[in-house]
Amino acid sequence: MIRLTAEFWVQAYLRRLQLADIPAYVIARGDATAGAVVVKLATLDGQARARQRSYDLMTGDRVWILLAEGAEADVDAVLARERSRDRDLWIIEVEDRAGRDLLDQPGLES
Repeated sequence: MIRLTAEFWVQAYLRRLQLADIPAYVIARGDATAGAVVVKLATLDGQARARQRSYDLMTGDRVWILLAEGAEADVDAVLARERSRDRDLWIIEVEDRAGRDLLDQPGLES
């Protein structure tokens, strides 16, 4: 299996979002090759959720796990704590009222 660098994956993800007219921003830039990636989805109503790429321990596949969900300020606090522990962490913020982050799309789901 070919492993993409974190930076390559982030750039491809941002491009896919751009093609769908979904605003997204790199909030924190992590390690270019192996940094973990968190995607925060802000629905612009004061709510947000953050998901992190991880591994399914049973299959070894990459999956997205829920890291935090609720009031946007609370999600931001969780992300600030995570970033303080891991300076290699990428944080991508997606803003979409419809709640689309495209992480279930082919090529992005893992």
